[in-house]
Amino acid sequence: MENEKRLIRRIVRHRSREAADELIRAHYDEIYRFMYRQTLDREDALDLTQDCFLAMLRGLSYYDETKSSFRTWLFRIAANKVIDRKRTSHMILLPLEEECLGKAEDVSLSVMDKILVEKIEERVACLEPEIQKIYRMHFYGEMTFKEIGEALDRPENTIKTKYYRLISRLRKEFGNDL
Repeated sequence: MENEKRLIRRIVRHRSREAADELIRAHYDEIYRFMYRQTLDREDALDLTQDCFLAMLRGLSYYDETKSSFRTWLFRIAANKVIDRKRTSHMILLPLEEECLGKAEDVSLSVMDKILVEKIEERVACLEPEIQKIYRMHFYGEMTFKEIGEALDRPENTIKTKYYRLISRLRKEFGNDL
């Protein structure tokens, strides 16, 4: 945490490449996993991760540690990048993995699950950006409602209410298999 603050200061004040590399390395795997879980495509996840860190570096001087942790701020950027990408292009969300090609029943179940997830993603992508961020940060980023509240500058109870309303709507639309 203290090291993170020191790195941020070095990047903002001195444009230190070494500090930027260290800060990115510290969060790279977690952000990449967040992106990959939403795309299940290595190339898309790599592109989104790179976009996220470029945006982070461009906006680092605006980061306010009194409003949220750096990690939370970074996940907000990551969620925005996914939403932007989905808005501007139709990514193939869930490609059929080679490991599923073994048993016919496994393939059909896997395809059915992927079709359901694609439909849910399409539905979520039509919602207002704040709801999308809450969903993505909690479901894919495994962030707590408190962390999401800090990231979006909203009360934790508001975040919970919006998330559970969304889940309730999705269950009505797609059944209780969620």
